[in-house]
Amino acid sequence: YGYDTFTTVANSIENHYERILNFFVNRSTNAAAEAFNAKIKAFRASFRGVVDMSFFLFRLAKVYA
Repeated sequence: YGYDTFTTVANSIENHYERILNFFVNRSTNAAAEAFNAKIKAFRASFRGVVDMSFFLFRLAKVYA
C-alpha cells in the first residue's frame, strides 16, 4: 500500500466525516433503506420479463407496504 491509498482514505474521511460522526452520536445508519432496496431487488429478480408493469407495481405495494 502506498501514499496514493492513504490519500484516497483521507479524502473519503474528509468528504464524509459528518456522516461518520453522526453514527457515533445517533447510532443511525441507512441499514433499513438498504434492506428495503435488497427486498425490492429480489422481488424484481423473481418477476423477470414482467409484461404488465401496473400489476408489478401493485404486487410490489401489497407485498412490501
